[in-house]
Amino acid sequence: QVQLQESGPGLVQPSQTLSLTCTVSNGSITTNRAYWIWIRQPPGKALQWIGYITYSGRAYANLSLKSRTSISRDTSKNQFTLQLRSVTPEDTAMYYCTRNFGDWGQGTHVTVSS
Repeated sequence: QVQLQESGPGLVQPSQTLSLTCTVSNGSITTNRAYWIWIRQPPGKALQWIGYITYSGRAYANLSLKSRTSISRDTSKNQFTLQLRSVTPEDTAMYYCTRNFGDWGQGTHVTVSS
């Protein structure tokens, strides 16, 4: 079973860049038809899709976040990363990585605050 683990700072200051990494084990991020997705859930709100990177390395982002989002990968480390620029307190949320919405990481909480 593929395992995913999010990592990154739990606290980010407003206007800074939030950077998270998802490390994948028991499976390759280049596996055919695998989509590696970032999701978040702000407090008291629904899950929100942030974006994803495909098994071939193509990245896509939610239009509402696209101008601030970069998703990339490091195949040598079997990791993919999320960068969210110019964060505000509204970006405070639990952040999850998932493969095809089937396998999920446990999530990491990020607070945006000064």
